[in-house]
Parts: sequence; C-alpha cells; structure tokens
Amino acid sequence: MELTKVLITVKTYPTLSKTYGELVCTAGLRENGSWVRIYPVPFRRLKEYLRYEKYSWLELPLKKNLNDSRPESYKPLDLNKINFLETIDTSNKWQKRRDFLLSKIKCFNDIDQLTALAQSEGGPSLALFKPAKIIDFYWEEDERKWDKKRLSEVIANLKQGSLFEQEEFIRDFEIASKLPYKFKYKFLDIKGKECNLMIEDWEVGALYWKYNDEKVALQKVKEKYFDTFVNKTDMYFYLGTTKRFHYWAKNPFIIIGIFNPPIDKQLDLNFS
Repeated sequence: MELTKVLITVKTYPTLSKTYGELVCTAGLRENGSWVRIYPVPFRRLKEYLRYEKYSWLELPLKKNLNDSRPESYKPLDLNKINFLETIDTSNKWQKRRDFLLSKIKCFNDIDQLTALAQSEGGPSLALFKPAKIIDFYWEEDERKWDKKRLSEVIANLKQGSLFEQEEFIRDFEIASKLPYKFKYKFLDIKGKECNLMIEDWEVGALYWKYNDEKVALQKVKEKYFDTFVNKTDMYFYLGTTKRFHYWAKNPFIIIGIFNPPIDKQLDLNFS
C-alpha cells in the first residue's frame, strides 16, 4: 500500500458526523508544497497512539475522495497504517517551519484573486494567506447545543455502528460540546478590501472550554488571538473552503488555522 508523506498544519474544531460521531478536518502539505485535505478523520475517537500533532510529518495511505470535488481532498485508507516521523519544532523563532512553509507555498494577499481562482475549475480550496492589517477579533452568538434530532441520530449510529469493532477506535466516546459562539477576524487585504472570516481552529475551542466563566473564556480567547498574536507574531491564515460553498459562494473561505511565528524583521517574503 503506497504511503503519502504529509506535514500536518491544520486541525479544525470537531463537527458532527452520522457515521463517525464527529469529525475533525485535518490538512497539510506534501514535501513538494502541494496541499492535502485528509477527510474524514474521526480524530478524537482514535486511540492515543494514533493521534497526531500539528507540524508533524506523517506517512499514511490516501486515495482521492471521489465524494468531494475539491482537488486537495483525500480519504485515509487505513488509520492503523500511520507512520509517525519527525515533528518540526519552534526553535530559533520557528526557523525550520518558516523555511519549509514560506519557501514551498504560494502565499496570497489578495482575497479577490484567491476567490476567483477557487471558483475556477480545479481551483484551490486550501491556501496560505497574509493579511495586510488585522483590525479586530470578535464573536457572534450561535446555537448553544447541537441540533437535537441530528445528535440523536449520531449517537444511535455510534451505538449500532461497526466502527466499535475496529481496533483503532475508542469504544466509550463523548461528543465534543458545541461552541456557543462563532469567532471571527476582521482584516484588510493588500488592496485594502475589508474581510470578515470565521475561524474554526481547534485551539480556539480548546481555549474557550478551559474556563468555566463564559465572560472570562471570551476575554481569554481574544487576549490570545488578538492581543498576543497580532501584536507579537507574524500572522498568516490557513484558509479553506467548505465542500458546500466551494464553487459558488462570494467568498467560500474560512480560517481553518493560523501560522504565527514570532516577528522577524529580517524575513523577506515575495508575494505573487
């Protein structure tokens, strides 16, 4: 079985899945810098030894996901076949991560250019984006609980599903709590166009749930994702489209992760 080597850079907050209970969208890069979306991955149901960290190199068997027209979407064939390789650390101001990512990936800074490409045949559904200026980080209230009917279907399928018999999955599993807020960034692109994009990064949800007091939780999330990141790091967004809106939405992208090395004024980037 042929293996694909991938550097994992993205893990999103869990969403419901009738088949798997919940799913986490993961994405990363091959050695040549081409993007790969690995989906579906019931990440939190995997046993501990199969759970991978961001910026880890993995080898795993993949095949094109024929149910997803986005060109980067691949389906894992056997999660037990994951080989864990090295993890790229953050030493020397994230130098190794910078060297790979910023030399291999086309970095966009014009949202209209990126959107036009995404809406073309075979256009990208994953991208690295450099905002010209980040104006704000804010949130909007959302439904506080998963839809009852859908959740009941998910739980029923989990109890009946054959996945419980598979070695790599945890038998006793609790669905992740739904985030009661949608977190968003407001920013400008290189042409001064204002954008407001939702962020679904795994760490946003994890940080929010660390605190029992909701007001404290919201403030802590903003302190990290705006006060600290914007003022002290060199921020890039990992952008991804949703399967549903990829080809026709005015702007099909959401923020699925952040690349935020410490500020390095010596870094020279060439945008195209």
